[in-house]
Amino acid sequence: MAKALLFDLDGTLLVSDPLHIAVFGEFFAERGMPYSEEVYERQIHGSHNAEIFPRLFPGEDAKALAEEKERRFRERLAPGTPPMPGARALLDRAVERNWRLAVVTNAPRINAEHMLNAIGLRDYFETLVIGDECARGKPDPEPYLAAMRALDVSPRDCIAFEDSQSGMRAAARSGAFGVGVLSGVAPDRLIEVGAKATIRDFEDDTLPEILARLEGETTP
Repeated sequence: MAKALLFDLDGTLLVSDPLHIAVFGEFFAERGMPYSEEVYERQIHGSHNAEIFPRLFPGEDAKALAEEKERRFRERLAPGTPPMPGARALLDRAVERNWRLAVVTNAPRINAEHMLNAIGLRDYFETLVIGDECARGKPDPEPYLAAMRALDVSPRDCIAFEDSQSGMRAAARSGAFGVGVLSGVAPDRLIEVGAKATIRDFEDDTLPEILARLEGETTP
């Protein structure tokens, strides 16, 4: 049976939260609204634009605001941005072992493509699943299930990497083995929504043991 690694993008394959935090800070400042990283973590991180903007800025054109926010984000993300430490080595290992690879993200497609190209990893991924293009986005498991269908793999043969509670709920509900990437959320918060393990980044000493699940060295 085929094996697969499934990756969220924002905060998982690259450290993008500082860019998102800065852009949302501009929106709040332009409206004279109080803002902090705690506001970002509690009200924004891991959520859809379609949910964020009507809630935060009622009465404004949510679609236009979302498009402007994503444009500003792309402007800040320059080509040559480094991926998450260890990401490229992990992807090379996956290619050597013929593991299937997919990105599963709530980011708009234009942003997802821009991010993957900026960090130089686009060519690794045969499948790019966008939450807004599915019947339901994260935290529903459908985006992960869509990736599994596209790759022709079963949940028990997948490891999913996520950095947000919303994304981890989706990964866990899909039946994949969920691994939390600690780029912004405390480990206990990821474990409480389904993470089976957590890593600092893809150079974490515990990663080989996690990957052994796909190499037949551990029990399912």
